[in-house]
Amino acid sequence: MPTDPNIFDNLRLELRRGLLIVAVLAQLRREHYGYTLRKDLSVLGIEIDEGTLYPLLRRLESQGLLESEWREENNRQKRFYKLSKDGRQILKQLLAELDQINASLTRII
Repeated sequence: MPTDPNIFDNLRLELRRGLLIVAVLAQLRREHYGYTLRKDLSVLGIEIDEGTLYPLLRRLESQGLLESEWREENNRQKRFYKLSKDGRQILKQLLAELDQINASLTRII
């Protein structure tokens, strides 16, 4: 048993980081605003808190992988996100990489 009880939590967090990017990009093949994105991911088994989601969305947009626009809906301004053309290409590459890693891990395990 590891002496540091946080080792598993730290490794789990590290593993989730990259997978969250793939999940967010995949979900944004269809336009969402932050709240519905978070809710839909949760329903699909991916929990992500606001403090992680919004900085991630801003970073992905600054990298050119997402496009966003402000729109009024129900008398509120909401920022809607969707994949950009580059984002669709990167997602395709990431999914291929994920398939390859999964296949390798299955053989190893």
